[in-house]
This record gives sequence, C-alpha cells and structure tokens, in this order.
Amino acid sequence: MIDLKDFPENTSQLIEWIKQYYQNITSYPVKSQVKPKEIYNQLPEKAPQDSESFEAIMADFEKIILPGITHWQHPNFHAYFPANTSFESILGEILTASLGIQGMIWETSPAATELEEKIMEWLRDSLGLPSQFQGVIQDSASSATLVAILTAREIKTNFESNENGVPPNLRVYCSSQVHSSVEKGVKIAGIGRKNLVKIAVNEKMQLKAADLEKAIQEDINNGFNPCCVVAAVGTTGTLAIDPIKEIAEICRKYKIWLHIDAAYAGSALILPEYRWMIEGIEKADSFVFNPHKWLFTNFDCSAYFIKNSKSLIKTFDILPEYLKTGSRGLVNDYRDWQVSLGRRFRALKLWFVIRSFGIKGLQQQLRNHIQLSKELANTVDQHPDFELIMPPFLNMFCFRWRPSGFPEVEELNSMNKDLMDNLNKSGEIYLTHTKVNGQLVLRFVIGQTYVKKEHLDNAWAMILKEAEKLKVKS
Repeated sequence: MIDLKDFPENTSQLIEWIKQYYQNITSYPVKSQVKPKEIYNQLPEKAPQDSESFEAIMADFEKIILPGITHWQHPNFHAYFPANTSFESILGEILTASLGIQGMIWETSPAATELEEKIMEWLRDSLGLPSQFQGVIQDSASSATLVAILTAREIKTNFESNENGVPPNLRVYCSSQVHSSVEKGVKIAGIGRKNLVKIAVNEKMQLKAADLEKAIQEDINNGFNPCCVVAAVGTTGTLAIDPIKEIAEICRKYKIWLHIDAAYAGSALILPEYRWMIEGIEKADSFVFNPHKWLFTNFDCSAYFIKNSKSLIKTFDILPEYLKTGSRGLVNDYRDWQVSLGRRFRALKLWFVIRSFGIKGLQQQLRNHIQLSKELANTVDQHPDFELIMPPFLNMFCFRWRPSGFPEVEELNSMNKDLMDNLNKSGEIYLTHTKVNGQLVLRFVIGQTYVKKEHLDNAWAMILKEAEKLKVKS
C-alpha cells in the first residue's frame, strides 16, 4: 500500500510515464489489436489478498492493460468524434482526483459550485448563447438530453408525471439522423420508443421543418400530446445542421419544448463565423455541447444550458432531511440539476483549459483543424479513384473509394468496408463509416489536440497504399 513518503517518487514515475507516452504515442497501434477476452483471461481469478508494489502494478499495466487500449489521443485517430484532452486538462484532472470531493451541493465544496457557475457563464458568452441561459456540467450529452426530455415531460403534464406516472400519449420528435441518445432518452423517460417520431431529412441530411409541423398537426388531431423536439447542430453521421430558426417557430407555435443537441459541433460556436448554426437559439429551451469532444477537455465534461432553470429544478428536486442546509435557496445546489445525486468537480479541468489556452488560443486550434480538413478533402477530391460524398464541414468530411469499373453501389460498399477494415487492422490509422443515401462512406475527422499536417499526409498515403493492394486483388 502506498503511503505519503512513497507518494512523491511514485508520482514522479507516473508523470514520466505520461511524458513518454505522449512522446511515443505514434508507436502504438491506434486501434487495439487484441481479441475478445484476451485481457480478461490474463487477469487473476481472485483479487489479491496482500499488498502489491506500485512497480508490480505498473508492470502489469504495461504488459496486460496497454495492449487493450485504443489510443484516442493518437494523431491518426480519425474515427467517431474525438474525445480529446490536453496537458492542461490532465493537470486539472490530477488536482480533481487529489481533492476527491463529492460536490453534490454547495455546502460539500462551495468552490466546486461557484467555479462551475462562473465557468458556464464564460462558456455561454464565448459561444454567443443568450444571456438568460444558465448552465450546468453533466457527464455526457446523453444525460443532458435525458434531462431535457424529462423536464419537457413534466412541463407538458403540469408536473404530474413524477407523481402519477407518464401518460401514454406524449410525443417526441427528431430527425432520422439524430443521435441514438434521443431514442434511449424517450425509453428511460417512460414516453416509449413508439412515441418517438423521426422526421425525414433533405439532401443535406437536415430535418425538414414542413414535415415536422405536418407530423405535429397529425398527432394533435389523433389525440397525441406533442412534448419535445430535439434538433441537431451537427449530426453524428454527417455533421448536418437542422434549421433551428424554423424549428423554433414551430415549437413556439405549438408550445413544445425545443432541445438542441450540439454535442460535437457546438465547440465551433466559439468561432463567430459559425454562429449562423444556431440562428433562432433565443427561442430554444435547452442546449448541450461537449467540451470533452473538441475543446481539449478530457471526458467527461458536457455543458448543458437551460433557459428556465426553475423548471429543471422542479423536475429533479427531492429534499431528504440529510440534505437540508441553511444555504438552500441562496446558492445553486447542482444535484437538483441532474439525474444522479453525486457530482464530480468537472469544472476544474475546464478552468485550467480555458485559462491556459485562452479563448483566442482555442479559436486558433479549431481553425487549424478546419483548415487541415479542407486541405485533405481537396486532395481526396482530386484523386481519380476517390470522391467526396459530403464536402468538408468544420473538421470532418465523408468520402469513398470509387475506382473506375466498379459502378454498383453494393460492390462499392463492400470494397469501402474492406478498405476501412484493413486500415483499422493495420493499427496505423482508425476510421469509421456511415451511410449516405445507401452508400457506405468513410468519415474522416481531424480533431486530435496535437495533430499536425505530417500526420494527415501519412494517413492519406496509408489509404492510397491499402486501396492499391485491394485493387490488385480485385
């Protein structure tokens, strides 16, 4: 067991390991190459009964655990959306772990509550959100969306669902491209999956506002009670931007809660040139984005903003005797702003990041990623065997391999999947896919904190090399 006298030496060893990890990160396979149960089967059947040394633990970490890690901070990680971090965020997280607080209410650590309140105001203003929005840090956008749906449910039922159960006629609306967390949210909220209405999208993969209003009108005529609309600012598949202004007008007309899921793309709102994405935001009820995706703050850190915090608190407020304090009503008790009681001190790492980078530094990083994406997408587009399916937007584009002589969609889909799978198996790069109008396309996201042009040049060379191998086999 580690005691205080050994702690400094162990800490120094760990910090040195982290330093070496980032210096040599490109030597690791981006995507873990282990087989199912390979890690599990190397671990002892029973927990150790006696103390083991720090050196022994670290040796097994490197031997057993590290091979099973997919390296999300690797500069050749271009899959999903990033969950990036930074040295600033790591330092803030170390302090958070050291303090070990449970910040459920103001009394349990006033600094945790008040720093979070101020940080959320900084973010709100830096993103160009309306001043009446108040913010709270959730663990993920999935939790924030659930919170929004639950609040919308309570408002629509005059706060009777928490008391008497959920009526069977509530409806929630989103586009066919929206994140799966919406579907999970309506299930957990008791509204039911069958009451989630998915609206068709246009050629830009954006929700069709006219179809939304038509669906709402039909539901009202059939005895349903429209409760909530979830609009996307940056869908997971293609980064499509739903028409917020039009949707907001419809929601206001029918008195429906509007929640905006900007989990990934929301970070770009610190760039004034992208504020058009949320035109009409002043008429929305809630908004979420994840600093842990593209604002260099490690997971978990999701910024949730709400226009009327009183309705949120009324939805989640339960006051047992052991939580009654003299400060109640004078401060924010953020346990009333979320599903769980317990709270990590997430604001500290975000404070470190914002102060160290500065807003201008964050803007510069994002603009650099956007420019790198444009340049690589242009390179892809100019190659005769490849085509862009979705042009570069922010720091992502979608493309596919289409060598001459392979015109059939299903054949091309199979070939692109083989290309992606072979690249991922190599350990040199990690890509994921989506489908656009039946076409399997590869997504390329450039969001790692320390990615450089040389990494992208190498990634493109790997793609070309693997495509040529497959072409020869065909």
